[in-house]
Amino acid sequence: MNKNLLIVNANYYKDISSGLLKSAKNLLPKNSKVKIINVPGVFEIPVTISRNIKKFDGFIALGCVIKGQTPHFDFISQASTQAIMKLSIDSKKPIGNGIITCLNMKQAIARKKKGAEAVNAILSVLSQK
Repeated sequence: MNKNLLIVNANYYKDISSGLLKSAKNLLPKNSKVKIINVPGVFEIPVTISRNIKKFDGFIALGCVIKGQTPHFDFISQASTQAIMKLSIDSKKPIGNGIITCLNMKQAIARKKKGAEAVNAILSVLSQK
């Protein structure tokens, strides 16, 4: 599958985001063109995808939100998920949501391989006829 893909990687938690990125890269088809854009946090992922929506066949959103003492976790998680879904539907292009939402760092470390699932999701949609 020769596709042009964009990975938007929120690197607020650098160790977690590097694990997500590594697992995603391991499943990318060899003949695909892949660009990676790093952003500071998951809130910046939807606008970055939106600015590049016409340039790529599919997108992979990677990042991590860890619950703290305030409702910030809920707002960021919900807003980014809804924005990614709206972008995908409006553009009719697949966006693999590899943004993990965790209650603590231990959960995040255990889920660093979830980037691969986001790649599988977009490849599945891109292969539909």
